Amino acid sequence: MVSVKNLKEFAELAGVSTATASRALTGSGRVSDETRKRISALAEKLGYQPNIAARNLRTQRTMTIGVLVPLGHEALQHLSDPFFNTMTGFLADAFAENGYDMLLSRVLPRNDRWMDRFIASGRVDGIIVVGQSDQFHIIETVSRRYRPMVVWGGHSPGQHHCSIGSDNRLGGRLAAMHLVERGCRRIAYAGPVEGSEFGERIDGARMAVLEAGLPPLQELPTHFEPDAAYADVRQKLETLSEMPDGIVAGSDVTAISVIRALRDLGRRVPDDVRVIGYDGLPIGEHMSPPLSTIDQQLRHGAQLLTETLLRRIGGEETASQQIEPRLIVRGSS
Repeated sequence: MVSVKNLKEFAELAGVSTATASRALTGSGRVSDETRKRISALAEKLGYQPNIAARNLRTQRTMTIGVLVPLGHEALQHLSDPFFNTMTGFLADAFAENGYDMLLSRVLPRNDRWMDRFIASGRVDGIIVVGQSDQFHIIETVSRRYRPMVVWGGHSPGQHHCSIGSDNRLGGRLAAMHLVERGCRRIAYAGPVEGSEFGERIDGARMAVLEAGLPPLQELPTHFEPDAAYADVRQKLETLSEMPDGIVAGSDVTAISVIRALRDLGRRVPDDVRVIGYDGLPIGEHMSPPLSTIDQQLRHGAQLLTETLLRRIGGEETASQQIEPRLIVRGSS
């Protein structure tokens, strides 16, 4: 059997460049399926395994992307939350398609240096931050000295950091307009209020209700954690002099808690109260009734986050982008 000492020798035997051989063996970059299969078969025949550590040392790349989830707004929220499960799953798929691994970290910020410590560890080539939480000013500051970073979140005038996210103000507006069109006249918002993303959703819903000439949007603030959100919503609904006939929930998870609270109070969804969520999570389809929602297009968002970050790792300038949310109408409204 031929002995192969390094990637250069292997590439010569395969009749391709070292770059093509590397991409085929690591699953990164663009290589035709035919070439990838041929090179993989040759590597298996020769018993050749590329030295990934040596390659990374040579290129000064770890081939790993860090995903940070800051929870300064809500310490009770966990990565098991369906939103984070869905988004990090889509990100992991997108990373793998580009030959990268994922390092996931849930962060409870205790000072302004939490991101600097992660960057200084040298374990990743770039960072995706999922959600701006209440850490907008920290993200802004770090983005001025650390370039390979992209954030899932909203975009504000004059913002420096690069963000990808749905148009939350438009999404909140679409949700409330849908309830208005369904005949609702007493519309409430139930859900988190901390953080710019939720604030924009509330603003959009408030605007739609105002333009429809209806009483002002009622606001029922809740925690993120489902059981806490259920308790918040139930307690607030019980104290209202008049029950809303339509509720915009700040997230799909909150919407599920809202429906549970309404049922326990003897109210039928959608007959008595129409409910619409926000996120477009797969779990909504399996609710009873199936959950109407504002779809943030999270899979598309994960692809954009990944593509944008890889461009920034490569030294390119990139602009923030907003994804247009879509209304999905199901049985709950």
